[in-house]
Amino acid sequence: MNRKKRYLAVAMLLVGLGGALLGTTRPASGSPAQVASSDQVKIDNFTFAPGEITVAKGTTVKWVNRDDIPHTVVSDDRSTFKSKPLDTDDKFSYTFTKEGTYSYFCSIHPKMTAKVIVK
Repeated sequence: MNRKKRYLAVAMLLVGLGGALLGTTRPASGSPAQVASSDQVKIDNFTFAPGEITVAKGTTVKWVNRDDIPHTVVSDDRSTFKSKPLDTDDKFSYTFTKEGTYSYFCSIHPKMTAKVIVK
């Protein structure tokens, strides 16, 4: 291996190790459920991503609308939590104080559904 390739390989290794040490590595893709590390749900392309997250009791989950049209975040019972219509880059947060499964949807686009599992 020539010197330039060796430096590139070492640099890539250090970047990967630095991300692992800082906790910025990404979870494996393709898994529909994940334990929330950032406690954030992205709204984009008419979906909530991830579609299911598991968090600890007392966690505040933040939804961020990255879509170019408004969406809402509304609990299935329509009373536990309910956001105003969120424009692009708007955020909504809710703190989960009780264990359970909280299904929610977008009231503008009811086929958009997801859930938060609180343990």
